[in-house]
Amino acid sequence: MTDEQLAVFVASSLRLSMPLILAASGEMVSERAGVLNMSLEGMMLTAAFGGALGSWATGSPGLGLLCGVGAALVVAFLQAVLSVTLRANQLVVGIGFNLLVLGATTFLYREIFGPLSREVIPGFAKWHVPLLGDLPVLGPALFQQVGLVYAGLALVVLIWALLRYTALGLAIDAVGEHPRAADQAGVWVAGVRYAGVVVAGVMAGLAGVFISVGDINTFTEGMTNGQGYLAIAAVIFGGWVGWRTLGACLLFGTATALQFQLPAMGIAIPTAGLIMLPYVLALLAVAGLVGRLSPPSALTIPYRRGVS
Repeated sequence: MTDEQLAVFVASSLRLSMPLILAASGEMVSERAGVLNMSLEGMMLTAAFGGALGSWATGSPGLGLLCGVGAALVVAFLQAVLSVTLRANQLVVGIGFNLLVLGATTFLYREIFGPLSREVIPGFAKWHVPLLGDLPVLGPALFQQVGLVYAGLALVVLIWALLRYTALGLAIDAVGEHPRAADQAGVWVAGVRYAGVVVAGVMAGLAGVFISVGDINTFTEGMTNGQGYLAIAAVIFGGWVGWRTLGACLLFGTATALQFQLPAMGIAIPTAGLIMLPYVLALLAVAGLVGRLSPPSALTIPYRRGVS
């Protein structure tokens, strides 16, 4: 592999990992509070469409970012109402939202842009990090990305610190493990779970906008292409631990980047095998074949005060 090929591969791996890193970081908070958002795919797709539409309509990728995150928050809030307040089955609600969002965004996309449109929308410019961006090989790959990459990584670190070092992090873990004990200790269980789902919505919104406005600069039908499910699998793969989840996201992103890199290097591997590689890794993670899994005890279990 030449230096140029290495730089392209590293840049592609980071770029393809970012939506997973953002979405998985938010989902980890929600799951540690006891709420599984199978609707993460729908949140990301909603944000990708909302961000693309906002950027196209206003000519500003920044306003597109706000539109995309706002749209994802609508889905997240509805997920929280159904899962936390109404105590509906979290898996059924999530899959229902995913199907609804896929149909709605496809319909709106065709009505607004046309069925065969590949409308190029204003996107974020790449940010050259002073000094670091001039390093050989890895400088352009790691330090000449769009600003959303660095802002997203900063948020990921903030979330990790919040969970590990703050009283709020302890409350989140308590609600996810023993909600009744947390309630008796004065923790507002429903409020913590709502907050977890909202954090997941914000991060999924950033992930969706990154795909449409920060990377591809257009919107296509179903463009998230299962990345929401991969983000959930990364949380499981990482054992609900921040640094391990980050590693899982990088692994999945690197596996996806291999689809493009290996053929360019003249390595003859069936394309179908490369395409399914990240999903095979995700399947192994969900099946528990990559290590011992210890999910939060109250994950997916609704909580009702005063009921044993």
